Amino acid sequence: MSFTAEVKDELSRVEDKEADCSLAELSALMRICGTLSYHGPGHYSIRIATETGSVARTAMRLIHKRLDLQTMLTVRRSVQRKTRNYLIEIPEQDRLADDLVLLGILSPGRGLAPGIPQALITSDDTVRAFVRGAFMASGFVADPRGDFHLEIAVTGEELAQGIARLVQRMGVTARLNHRRGSYAIYLKSFEDVRRLLLGMGAQRSARAVENVRHLKNVKNDVNRRVNAELANGRRSSRSGAEQLMLVERVAREVGIRDLPPALKEFCELRARFPEMSLAELGKLCNPSASKSAMYHRVLRLQKLVNQKG
Repeated sequence: MSFTAEVKDELSRVEDKEADCSLAELSALMRICGTLSYHGPGHYSIRIATETGSVARTAMRLIHKRLDLQTMLTVRRSVQRKTRNYLIEIPEQDRLADDLVLLGILSPGRGLAPGIPQALITSDDTVRAFVRGAFMASGFVADPRGDFHLEIAVTGEELAQGIARLVQRMGVTARLNHRRGSYAIYLKSFEDVRRLLLGMGAQRSARAVENVRHLKNVKNDVNRRVNAELANGRRSSRSGAEQLMLVERVAREVGIRDLPPALKEFCELRARFPEMSLAELGKLCNPSASKSAMYHRVLRLQKLVNQKG
């Protein structure tokens, strides 16, 4: 099961106690997944199509619980795509037109209502419910272990802008992208996706995102430290090689025996341990010397060689 399917399955189990929240969620589901047919004044039918079982289950539950409409469910299996297609048909019936007005899908005497049904969005809870329905209908969230993002794709700029504003009301930063006739409300950051999942009611999925983010941070921190150690090791190796060449030049041009004790000790240790850093080499001195003291000895040796040259 994909991460998107897991999230939608979790959201399908969220049940709002308030009727206005259920209506807001159903409104988003119908508006995005549904196709409205007109059969004359006051006569309509709707077909809701989805490939996700949890979405079909949610739509059926909300329709029967809040509207008590007659429905027909058809399940077909796509041989080519190896998926199930769910079709919910709401045939023409006496109460349907009034229910469509209640859901904010129709405006009395004006036909289809554009954008967000403001009469339904009366509280923070209804905001969350409508966004949850929109995500259930056409949302996608990538596996957090990969290139992570979340989006809700809809047709109609006014609806897309309205959903983006609702997402912003939930404290989440969202961008709106136009893609070949459709619009996507797009979230990129871990924190925004986690916050939206929590707001919609997907607490388990939000924890999964948080766990993955923590693991990624730990992995990135380890990689940074390893890279820093490797870089330090390369620098130490280069410095050790340069210092070894300096010691060989001192031996030829000055003579190790004629050096002061501290410089003689450095030359002997560097010749024995060419791979060690100055700090490590300093610990072998008697008495031990700091890294800066060892570096000062290198400068003194360099000065001696320069004077001979």
